[in-house]
Amino acid sequence: MSETEAPCRPIDRLLAVMARLRDPVRGCEWDTVQTFATIAPYTIEEAYEVADAIQRADMADLKDELGDLLLQVVFHARMAEEAGLFAFDDVATAISDKMERRHPHIFGDRAEDGHHLWEIIKAEERAAKGEPDVPASALDGVALGLPALLRAEKVQKRAARTGFDWPDPSGARAKVDEELAEVEAAATPVEREEEIGDLLFAVVNWARKLDIEPEAALRAATTKFERRFRAMEQSAGDAFAGLDLAAKESLWVEAKRSV
Repeated sequence: MSETEAPCRPIDRLLAVMARLRDPVRGCEWDTVQTFATIAPYTIEEAYEVADAIQRADMADLKDELGDLLLQVVFHARMAEEAGLFAFDDVATAISDKMERRHPHIFGDRAEDGHHLWEIIKAEERAAKGEPDVPASALDGVALGLPALLRAEKVQKRAARTGFDWPDPSGARAKVDEELAEVEAAATPVEREEEIGDLLFAVVNWARKLDIEPEAALRAATTKFERRFRAMEQSAGDAFAGLDLAAKESLWVEAKRSV
């Protein structure tokens, strides 16, 4: 395709834009030096921006954020193509093949329950790759790059499948008290950091036993704090930063009543 020839599809245009940005001679000085590792944090961030737009029911923003997320896929695919590994079309083909293969009740002639088939086909795929039917550990496959709260929850759920779990929320709740006491008893900064980690892990476990998603709960709590803090700032105006703690606490109480 010549430089004067416009791509016929929006995705072709995006692929052409990324190819130009990555051009070693005429490309962008920032884009050309990126790697899979340096781009990965942006990929994760953009996925959360998509989730945020959905939570706010902002469809215009969702359109923009989905574009940003698609750009991440194109970016990774372009770097892979440059390394001779695979290209964007291979990514699209692979996921299309997977979806059709795992939905034979839709695209084929198997009439079993869809979710049941999904797990059977995943096992068949592992066998075809020479992977063991039973993983070495029940915790295998929990991605290291997940946010800490989400990864803790997934690890706990995997452990629970083996029967290693509290029978009810009371055990998990007692563990929170135990870990809190250990934080207070910690004698060094290193010990306190370790015990705070154990405390957070215990809180995630308790939330899980209460059928609460800790990631969503913390996100909602942070949003609530932001809303109330902004109300405090708006109420005090330019004088906010100079107020003493008692005055700010009074504003906080007022903000809690209104927002």
